[in-house]
Amino acid sequence: MATRIAPLRETDLEFIRTPPYNNDAEQALLGALLISNAAYSRVSEFLLPEHFGNAVHARIYAAISKLIERGQIANPVTLKNLFDQDGALAEIGGAQYLALLAGAAVTIINTEDYGRHIHDLALRRQLIVLGEDVVNDAFRQDLDDPALQQIERAEKRLFDLATFGQSEGSFRPFSAAITSAIDNAEAAFKKSGKTVGVATGFIDLDRKLGGLHPSDLIILAGRPSMGKTAFATNIAFNAVRAYRAAIGPDGRPFAEDGAVVGFFSLEMSAEQLATRILAEESGVSSDRIRRGDVSREDFDRFIQASHQLQALKLFIDDTPALSISGLRTRARRLLRQQGLGLIIVDYLQLLRPSVQVKSLENRVQEISDITRGLKALAKELNVPVLALSQLSRAVEAREDKRPMLADLRESGSIEQDADVVMFIFREEYYLSRGQPLRRPDETDDKYNDRYERWQNRYNEVYGTAEILVAKQRHGPIGTVRLHFEADTTKFDNFIGPDYVPDDL
Repeated sequence: MATRIAPLRETDLEFIRTPPYNNDAEQALLGALLISNAAYSRVSEFLLPEHFGNAVHARIYAAISKLIERGQIANPVTLKNLFDQDGALAEIGGAQYLALLAGAAVTIINTEDYGRHIHDLALRRQLIVLGEDVVNDAFRQDLDDPALQQIERAEKRLFDLATFGQSEGSFRPFSAAITSAIDNAEAAFKKSGKTVGVATGFIDLDRKLGGLHPSDLIILAGRPSMGKTAFATNIAFNAVRAYRAAIGPDGRPFAEDGAVVGFFSLEMSAEQLATRILAEESGVSSDRIRRGDVSREDFDRFIQASHQLQALKLFIDDTPALSISGLRTRARRLLRQQGLGLIIVDYLQLLRPSVQVKSLENRVQEISDITRGLKALAKELNVPVLALSQLSRAVEAREDKRPMLADLRESGSIEQDADVVMFIFREEYYLSRGQPLRRPDETDDKYNDRYERWQNRYNEVYGTAEILVAKQRHGPIGTVRLHFEADTTKFDNFIGPDYVPDDL
């Protein structure tokens, strides 16, 4: 008995939707480029071969790009030999199709408009694919792929699509990386010898680090009361105060100097951080501000400082116990809306790992997950991430209280994942709490000699701090000395007795 096949249902062709692309716009753009290679510079910054909906047009655009970037002329004559043997072009007329494109071009004035339209349609096609993937993932019942992870994955792809125009990562040619490195060197040269990293505002530290580099994870660690938060706040303030925006060739804003700063404060409230910055700028002690011990003149300085501070691109998130995934989501949103250039996290031990499962109950594994997440975020957003960290109590047991890499608390992964590890150390803090007391069997001369040595050393380090660069992938390690004003919790460049101004 023959098997009967059920007839297919009739389909209304009006409801069949094909991915959007504009063949006429692609032809018009290619024709304009073949007529005038100078028009290529108007679209080369944002338009790639894969943005074309017609695969043949994508190959033609790629060939035009290759010739122009080599400094050669791209026209139907120079491209003819490349396409004589091309089977895909043979079906539409072979190399003669190039002449038809050039002959049909109406104008080169609207080249960029054609390019933007083609790029927009390419993004729409990627949105369709992304949406289909989201729907399919949501329908698939997988206990190892919860809804929150699907949301995080979809948001990342949407962010990549909105920011860079590509929803999927891929291999990058070494030639492109070399070009970027040369561009960075040129930008550094234009900044009078500085690097393209975000300047901290501290001259000696910037000379050693070259600023805070994009995609780097920088760890700033220290014992309590060393001034970690104050130093991070100073860096944030210096970066946003130096911020100058410019518009790139692709129409996107970028930081010509300084940076927009996202400050994730898991320990202090936004108001407390604002009080510190107000104290630094006005010169009034933060302790006096908190107690209300201020004068009319102080209020005048507050008003003057507040006018200068309100325009700064500094954004504070003081959500407690924030997770790595939550921090990543908020950082992406800030980058998309404001053009983020530096992330500061105070401090990493207060972050929660992105996944709460039994395998992460071990605190060392949790910290490892957090540091890996911060490093991945720095690379993904291409911004420096400055994360503060606590140190173990082993420092207090040593005679020399200067921290070492082994003192990083709870996990060796902090040292492993970080590109730069800095320690902050104030010897004044320990000396002020270790004033010599007279021993029962000690003579006056010995006590006075010991007290005098302590007094001399205390005077030497009073009002100073040391930044110990213990690890740096890109350069040397060493110590940088800074001035520290305890009343206003403000760090500044250290000017020693042998300092000579550059203009002398």
